[in-house]
Amino acid sequence: MNLRTIDLNLLVYFDVLMQTRHVSRAAQQLGVGQPAMSAALGRLRELFDDPLLVRQGHEMTPTARALALEPEVRRALGEIENVIEPPGAFVPGESIRRFRLRMSDLLSFIALSEFAASLADEAPGVGLSVDHLSPEKTADGLAADRIDAAVSTGLDVPKSVHISPLHDDKVVCLARKELGVRAGMADAGTFARLPQIRVSQSPLDDRFVDHHLHALGLERNVMIEVPHWLALPEILCATSYVATVPASFAARIAGQYPLQAHPVAFFDSAFTWSMYWHHRYNTDPAHVWFRDKLAVCIKQQFMRV
Repeated sequence: MNLRTIDLNLLVYFDVLMQTRHVSRAAQQLGVGQPAMSAALGRLRELFDDPLLVRQGHEMTPTARALALEPEVRRALGEIENVIEPPGAFVPGESIRRFRLRMSDLLSFIALSEFAASLADEAPGVGLSVDHLSPEKTADGLAADRIDAAVSTGLDVPKSVHISPLHDDKVVCLARKELGVRAGMADAGTFARLPQIRVSQSPLDDRFVDHHLHALGLERNVMIEVPHWLALPEILCATSYVATVPASFAARIAGQYPLQAHPVAFFDSAFTWSMYWHHRYNTDPAHVWFRDKLAVCIKQQFMRV
């Protein structure tokens, strides 16, 4: 395909059509007439060889092809905006850039709601894609420009990745109140024998609990391994298992579940949540704004836990 023969403004039309699901509203938002918008939709259908939007009553329903194209087109428009935008000219309220963030469901649960509200209020055109990548894929994603930033802890990243501390936390052991497992928290051997749930994508489990036990020649009695943090409370309530979790998470769910957090005394359980980003974006105005906004929201939410 020869890009010289394609009007790249069609991507802007496509993006607004997908947001509004309506030809007239899309035309109004772009400041063009309805015939021009209808013509643009026709050219888009020809370009992608797909109906893209199918009329149902007064609304337009996207096809599977359109839904697959939507995030790619928004990402491309954001990258184009980043290329042509002069330094210091980033205006949040006018931007349509989409940021890609690595954040676990635990951190999303604690901090993402305020950040989302802040984006909607200050930068309604800015998009956000959140993915829960493993520690290894997170480091690779930052290097390969598949993600813009990550919020995690203890990641092994190259020198080209910047790290900014956000919040000091610690590891605690979470279990049903009536289990009385506090005695098992003082001795590594006793703790290792407790039936446990492990979060498979957690750098906290890998680099803190498991690493310490392996150094002592011990291995946890893992009964269940899950990919996400938010599965833990319900499983803990239904079983006699325990799980190692951040104290901030335990405090956030306190009162919602009959669970109790116990301090872990057999190793230094302190750790720090940090933000990671590649050097290529260190001075990019839009990225700086994004990082600052995210950091403020996360710190505020952690303070409220």
